[in-house]
Amino acid sequence: MKLRCPICGRTYEKPVQRCSCGEPVEFELFEGEPYIGKGVWERFWDFWPVEPVLEFSLGEGDTPLVKSRLGGEFGVRLYLKNETVNPTWSFKDRGTFLAMSYALKAGYKTVGTVSTGNMAASVSAYASRFGLKAKILVSESAGDEKLKAVSVYGGEVIRVLGDYGRLYFESLKLGEKLGVYFMNSDNPFRIEGYKGIAFEIAEELTPDYVLIPTSSGGLFRGVAKGFLELYENGLIDGLPKLIAVQAEGCSPICRAFKEGKAKIERFENPKTIAKAIANPYPPSGNAVLKLLREFGWGCVSVSDNEIRKAQEMLAREGLFVQPASATGIAALEKLDLPEGVKVVSILTGSGLRTLKDAPAGEITECPLETLKDCLRST
Repeated sequence: MKLRCPICGRTYEKPVQRCSCGEPVEFELFEGEPYIGKGVWERFWDFWPVEPVLEFSLGEGDTPLVKSRLGGEFGVRLYLKNETVNPTWSFKDRGTFLAMSYALKAGYKTVGTVSTGNMAASVSAYASRFGLKAKILVSESAGDEKLKAVSVYGGEVIRVLGDYGRLYFESLKLGEKLGVYFMNSDNPFRIEGYKGIAFEIAEELTPDYVLIPTSSGGLFRGVAKGFLELYENGLIDGLPKLIAVQAEGCSPICRAFKEGKAKIERFENPKTIAKAIANPYPPSGNAVLKLLREFGWGCVSVSDNEIRKAQEMLAREGLFVQPASATGIAALEKLDLPEGVKVVSILTGSGLRTLKDAPAGEITECPLETLKDCLRST
């Protein structure tokens, strides 16, 4: 199966991570049909570029699609794809598992990633599961408390002093020299793993719109490729409209899209509570921009206040998510969608990693002797 650059069109016969033009590569569209199977890896066996090592799966994927009461407030039929229930609490596990399967089969002994959040925890956990060493590169500003959830799995966490923006590309170069397989945010096997989200959604309903929190662009490209493969194989009748959602305080893709630019530009001085999607120069930004224009899709940016409100709304539904995950619901306020359309919002990660800044409900105190009165008053 060939890899292709979505920007310049160059193809590669062997696995590479980026094109010589500097853009990310992706596998060409797969042909196949779904099967009856226990998990998404088995049901869509024809659609993966590497055979998943199922014995090392932690149960990633097959996450619930929850019908939301919030849809009534926006006049739509709203569904929430709850990726927080993956083994390390985010959608990253899907891509990590497939990339790790490739690394094992290719003979790598050490894997790595550049991240301070969900992806770092995911790679650390799955490396231990697969019996591989892990090098997790984090910025010098990453807090000790946050990194406990990464180092606990046994991976080696390395604080890198210097320009964190250069680290993504530097890690790929050094990885090739040192035999470390870096599975960063838009690794081509990661993109393939994220397709499973589209496959699972299509098994349950045909959405009109899908709202996707967007940072590096890897998740957006994966979900897009999943729906495109379903469509090209005649498994769905049409494509949903995909909406990339970014935080106003760091929205390089949306800014370039609205200004009609062909390429993204670095977003200077990013500031947002949605840190999981605060990538000032997303490595898949131009590829996402091309998809938005090619298919007539959209990009919406939302403020921190709108994100906080959406996070609290989701909590009232029983779903505690990180701020980035709430951006899709925040975007509904701005989209003015037709009455009754089916909308899926992807909840990318759990709020348990962002407890420091999480909204909290009221807490009261009551002496045991007057508990009856306290209970009655509520």
